Amino acid sequence: MKDLFAKIYKDKGPLGKWASQAEGYFVFPKLEGEISNRMKFQGKDVITWSINDYLGLANHPEVRKIDAEAAEKYGSAYPMGARMMSGHTDLHEQLQNELAAFVNKEAAYLLNFGYQGMVSTVDALVSKDDIIVYDVDSHACIIDGVRLHMGKRFTFKHNDIESLEKNLERATKMAEQTGGGILVISEGVFGMRGEQGKLKEIVALKKKYNFRLFVDDAHGFGTLGKTGAGAGEEQGVQDEIDVYFATFAKSMASTGAFIAADKEIIDYLKYNLRSQMFAKSLQMQLVVGALKRLDMLRTMPELKENLWKIVNALQSGLKERGFDIGTTQSCVTPVYLKGSIPEAMALVKDLRENHGIFCSIVVYPVIPKGLILLRMIPTASHTLQDVEETLEAFSAIRTRLEDGTYKRLSAAVMAAMGE
Repeated sequence: MKDLFAKIYKDKGPLGKWASQAEGYFVFPKLEGEISNRMKFQGKDVITWSINDYLGLANHPEVRKIDAEAAEKYGSAYPMGARMMSGHTDLHEQLQNELAAFVNKEAAYLLNFGYQGMVSTVDALVSKDDIIVYDVDSHACIIDGVRLHMGKRFTFKHNDIESLEKNLERATKMAEQTGGGILVISEGVFGMRGEQGKLKEIVALKKKYNFRLFVDDAHGFGTLGKTGAGAGEEQGVQDEIDVYFATFAKSMASTGAFIAADKEIIDYLKYNLRSQMFAKSLQMQLVVGALKRLDMLRTMPELKENLWKIVNALQSGLKERGFDIGTTQSCVTPVYLKGSIPEAMALVKDLRENHGIFCSIVVYPVIPKGLILLRMIPTASHTLQDVEETLEAFSAIRTRLEDGTYKRLSAAVMAAMGE
C-alpha cells in the first residue's frame, strides 16, 4: 500500500511545479495600499487591473463610513449562531427583501460566501434521480457543486445551444426513466473570457424541453442591465431564470452572496442549504454594509456609467491596436497572446517592473498550451490616463514577445529547472 502523500512528493501538479519561480510574484502576489486603480507591488506603484471592484465601492467614502459605523456598533461577532438557531435579524430580512426586489424576484436568501453558497445550492436543488446539464466552462464553484450530485450530469459545449439541445434530449430520456427532473446551469458572465451566457437562447428551449434554469451572475450583477440587475435583465429574460445567484465580492466590494427565486423555492432552499444551516450567520457589519452598497447601486447610475466609459475605452483601444480580446460582452477584458509559460513569466515581469502594469496572468492548464491570457478587470475607479498608459505598455510587450526577447530571457529559467 502506498503512502497517501507519495503522489504529493512526486508530482506537484501542472501549476505547482512552478512554485519556486512563481510564488509571491506570479501567484500569491501581495498588492499593498488601499484598493484602487493604482496600488503598490513590491514597493512600486502599479496600475491594477486585477481587482473585481467594478463600481469602485471598496474605498468609496460613504461605504467606508457605513462600514466603520457598523463595525463600531455591532463588532465582528454579532449575530452569533446559524440563521435557523440564533443568527437571524430584521436587517438580514431587510437585505433579502431589497435584493429580491432589485433582481425582480419574489424572494431572496443570504449566503455567507459565494463559492460555498453555490456548491450548497446545487446540492440542495437536485436529488439522485435528477439530471444536471451545465456549460463546460462553468466556474469551479459550479463544478464542485455538481460533483456532489449522486445522479447523472452532462456538460454542453461552451455557449453552444446545439450541444445543449443534444444533451437535453439525452437528459430528457434519462429523466423519463428515473422519474426525475432536469436542472440547466449557466453563467450570466463567464469570468475568464467575459462572454455572456446565452440565456435568451437557453430560455427559448423551455418551450421544447422541461427543465429549470440556474444562473450564476457573479460578474453581471451590478454591471449589466438597465438598472444593473444583471445579464438576465440585459437579455430581457430575468423572469425566466428560475434560480438567480450573485455574490457581493464583485460589484458590491464585500463578502457574502445571495440566491433569488420564487418564494416557495427560497423557502425550500433555506431549510435545505447545508452550508447555511450549519454555519454562522453573515455578520451584521457586512449586512449593514451590503444594504448601503445596494442603495448606491439603485440610486447612483453614474457608478455603472463611469465603469462602462473605462470598459469601452480599454476594449476599443485594444482592438484598434490589433489585440485579440476574444468575444467578451462584459467588463471582463481578456487579451490573448501566444507563448510558453516561461515566456509568460518574463512578459509579466516586464509589464510589472518596467511599465507599472499589474494584471492577472492565466496559462495552461486553465487555457490550452501555447496561449497566454492577460485578464483585466476595468473599474469605475480607473481613469482614461490609466487606459492610455496600459495600451502603450501592451504594445511594447507584444513587440518583445514577437521578436523573441522573452523566449531568450526565459531560457535561463528553463535551464535552472532542468527542462
